[in-house]
Amino acid sequence: MGKQKQQVISRFFAPKPKAPPSNPSSSSPPPRIPSLNVKTTVSFSPSKRKLLSAHLASTPKRPKTTLSPHTGNPVPPQSNPSLHQKFLQKLLEPSSPPLPEHSIEISESDHKKYTPLEQQVVDLKNKYPDVLLMVEVGYRFRFFGKDAEIAAEVLGIYAHVDRNFLTASVPTFRLNVHVRRLVSSGYKVGVVKQTETAAIKAHGSNRVGPFDRGLSALYTKATLEAAEDVGGKEEGCGAESNYLVCVVEKVLDLSGSVSNLGGAHVRIGIVGVEISTGDVVYGEFDDGVMRSGLEAVVLSLTPAELLLVQPLSKPTEKLLLAYAGPASNVRLEHASCDCFKGGGAREYVMSIYEEMVEDNLADNVNQLAEATEQGNSHSSIQGVMNMPDLALQALALTIRHLKQFGFERILCFGASFRPLSSSMEMNLSANALQQLEILRNNSDGSESGSLLGIMNHTLTTYGSRLLRHWITHPLCDRNMISARLDAVSEIALSMGSYKDSQSTVEIEGEDTDITTMQPELSCLISSVLTFLGRSLDIQRGITRIFHRTATPTEFIAVMQAILSAGKQLKRFHIDENYEDHGCKKVGVATVQSTLLKRLILSASSSSVLGNAAKLLSTLNKEAADKGDFTDLIIISKDQFPEVTRARKALQLAKEKLDNLIELYRKQFGNHNLEFTCVAGTTHLVELPIDAKSPSNWIRVNSTKKTIRYHPPEVLAALDQLRLANEELTIICRAAWDSFLGEFGEYYVDFRGAVQALAALDCLHSLAILSRNKNYVRPIFVEDSKPVQIRIHSGRHPVLETILQDSFVPNDTILHADREYCQIVTGPNMGGKSCYIRQVALIAFMAQVGSFVPAESATLPVLDGIYTRMGASDSIQQGRSTFLEELSEASQILCNCTAKSLVIIDELGRGTSTHDGVAIAYATLHHLLDHIKCMVLFVTHYPKIADIKVKFPGSVEAYHVSYLTSHNDESTIEAKSDHDVTYLYKLVPGVSARSFGFKVAQLAQLPSSCIKKAIFMATRLETIESSRVGKRSGEWQRQETPSSDQELETQENVVKPTAGFHSRRTEDPEEFASAFGDLLSKLKSATTDDDRAKSFRLLKEARGVAKGLINR
Repeated sequence: MGKQKQQVISRFFAPKPKAPPSNPSSSSPPPRIPSLNVKTTVSFSPSKRKLLSAHLASTPKRPKTTLSPHTGNPVPPQSNPSLHQKFLQKLLEPSSPPLPEHSIEISESDHKKYTPLEQQVVDLKNKYPDVLLMVEVGYRFRFFGKDAEIAAEVLGIYAHVDRNFLTASVPTFRLNVHVRRLVSSGYKVGVVKQTETAAIKAHGSNRVGPFDRGLSALYTKATLEAAEDVGGKEEGCGAESNYLVCVVEKVLDLSGSVSNLGGAHVRIGIVGVEISTGDVVYGEFDDGVMRSGLEAVVLSLTPAELLLVQPLSKPTEKLLLAYAGPASNVRLEHASCDCFKGGGAREYVMSIYEEMVEDNLADNVNQLAEATEQGNSHSSIQGVMNMPDLALQALALTIRHLKQFGFERILCFGASFRPLSSSMEMNLSANALQQLEILRNNSDGSESGSLLGIMNHTLTTYGSRLLRHWITHPLCDRNMISARLDAVSEIALSMGSYKDSQSTVEIEGEDTDITTMQPELSCLISSVLTFLGRSLDIQRGITRIFHRTATPTEFIAVMQAILSAGKQLKRFHIDENYEDHGCKKVGVATVQSTLLKRLILSASSSSVLGNAAKLLSTLNKEAADKGDFTDLIIISKDQFPEVTRARKALQLAKEKLDNLIELYRKQFGNHNLEFTCVAGTTHLVELPIDAKSPSNWIRVNSTKKTIRYHPPEVLAALDQLRLANEELTIICRAAWDSFLGEFGEYYVDFRGAVQALAALDCLHSLAILSRNKNYVRPIFVEDSKPVQIRIHSGRHPVLETILQDSFVPNDTILHADREYCQIVTGPNMGGKSCYIRQVALIAFMAQVGSFVPAESATLPVLDGIYTRMGASDSIQQGRSTFLEELSEASQILCNCTAKSLVIIDELGRGTSTHDGVAIAYATLHHLLDHIKCMVLFVTHYPKIADIKVKFPGSVEAYHVSYLTSHNDESTIEAKSDHDVTYLYKLVPGVSARSFGFKVAQLAQLPSSCIKKAIFMATRLETIESSRVGKRSGEWQRQETPSSDQELETQENVVKPTAGFHSRRTEDPEEFASAFGDLLSKLKSATTDDDRAKSFRLLKEARGVAKGLINR
């Protein structure tokens, strides 16, 4: 880019070259033109500039002739070279010599003389070596040394050498943009600001030195949204969660005790913190060598930052490093657990809580007393003390990590702790999340085309985050599922009309009926959510207020949004005492769902709305819009006395300055004399040009008739005024911080209201989904009844959206006491995987609380959905494709129960055919014999269907139907014929063909390759058939095998196919022609409308068939 710009500018300024003198006598080839030693270059990358400088230094100079860098022609001498060079120096970057080492990295061993600013940077860099520093200098933030090189590369800005360091800069008003870009690239960014103003510095001890500077803020991916100055802007990432996940592990031996060796079996402790919302998840679990449990947690939380606690076993470290690869942009931090051995973690957490309690006691006695009275101050610590040991250790390390950012308070008083696993929720494996494409599609990894993308119709960012949690944690409690379905059903039913309906409500204690206008449920909820969707993220907003990083405008916007939404929901007239008394109250008939009532009451709580109104009344909105902290807080009673004193001091300074004009009026005898302001310079005394002024007056500017002065008394008063103004600003900012600290008293209530609004958004989203897609409400069987799945005309929720009316629905019937396993065969791309996925997704959606894509669905409450689908390896973790397959199968066999749904797609294809068939058969046999769960088993091995002989009535074979023009599918013509129609309908029976050659044709393999493959397949099938024919008589004479030999016998017994004998291999073309004639007659017979002709063709076809059989 820089070279192109240089060429364009050089062409613009360079004179047109003249034709060079020719030398016809020279027969030798022209000498190679050396590279031009360009004196002016444009370079946007320090690394490119170094390479260019080294190249220029090594290029020999040509003293006589100057050549054009674009045409290669000699350039004549310029008429005014100095002027041309001035233009180039003004527009282009002068080339610099190779950068010295200390200009890239700051080192203490450097003995060069630094400027005061550079010395501050050196000290800060030595204190924060792993932080990319942005140093405030005037109206710009500057980068130094290696930080400047990184900033130039990431931000695309210009970097140059200034004194001792490479430096680059960005304007202060673009801080938010540039910090986000650096953080998104995985860096920890620190902002260094001036800690004193010019007025305070002039009256302090540091009058002649540089401005004092200190680290004011730290930013990483996990803390950005909660941080000061740049958080809460929501530039395209508001709906994404930014978890910081801390991982601690202990290695176990096979007996389950702790071991320091190996790493195959481990116990893992995890704490995940979403700092911008106050959500904390924790857990401790045992994991195997494949780390499937850890992988499921990571995929579910999708952390933005990982805190890895050493030591970690190699499998764990490989998994986490693979997740945080270059493509993911996940940031890694490392910590050591040595400081928390021997119960140190519990003591550390207790000490942090005690410090927080003492700080709150010092800041706000009333707040602490009320919190203690309600038990809020002890609820968190009690829950933390009950955490498992490794989880508690991870929490301690997380608190220590967050202390450098100032966000540790959220873990002590404002966090919402919840365990990773719960008996109320289904635990999904990493395989299920990936292979069912729950959160992201498997094509490009985006949300589009995933189940979340189809179900997400939320209108707020916090509603979207909650829906994501609902989808990754389906419910296992029947009552909770029914409550969600009731709410979704009620909202969906009210979507038929968006008009207000009249209802007559009898008010207790009155003898008259009062007719009120009750708003339509869906209309009012939709209007509230639409309003909130246009507002900022109030969930992160209240958490930023708790962190004391919110701006006044953000605080007002959050409070106004909560207040407005609550007032709108108040129109439902739901009595807050309804649940307590259990009797009919005013307006109860408006909303029937118990869950909806509870959510509406939480979001429109009188205490929440009252507190929001009280907090808003304390602030001056106009001052907040202007960013004026001095008039921001409306002081009432004895609140903030230091602000009152500072305002009085400022007023006295103004009055003292204004009173000076009376002195000058008397001095010059001019009663109309006033202070003048010109070009931003205030309090000027304007005198006629012939007037005599004191000698100590400072002349500022003048006109033809007047001269303007600054008397020394005015300058002293202005200096005192600026100092008083600076002190007032500092005191008001401290008062604002104290005001935000008082919000902690109400944080729990506000968080509950926002979570209720998020839940309303999720239910409204599910109602929109059911109405738009014509979904039905699922029916759940009682726990006392056998597990059963009955789906009529089920559809795949994602593919149905893509194919619209072209999608072919299928029925599914499974019953624990009857048929509970379906073996599905069929051609490639025939719809097998789609069918089993749609069954799993329908069961999945039902337990989320959603309606499902079917005409009817009767389902059990499953405790798990387990999948084994697709083929992939993991080279970075040392896993082959077949190892991945068997690891997934092993996880299924170890974790599934009789109330689980298992779907397995093509197990055993990563190894040889015989090994694959044996492993697939054995796995299915174990599921049927020992676990007896619902199973959908897709395979291309027809022999596996023989297992239904061992489990009569419990297993049935099915295949996805298709049409082909050849009845005899073993001929060469049948294999190469393109006329195959997939019907995508599940029918009983085993498919004899997979039509792999059709897929080869779709993949555009060379036709010669396909023909060779078809010939080889026919030959192999013929040889195999001949072997079976020779041995079939001997096998049939054998006695019935024992149970130990039954599996081997069933796998080898195949009925001989008529017409396939060893002599067929002598002339396959002749047989192919005969079969072609047979199929042609059959096709004509089935398509001809003349019945007599069809009968004649059928008789001829029978004759041809008999001839083929008797050959």
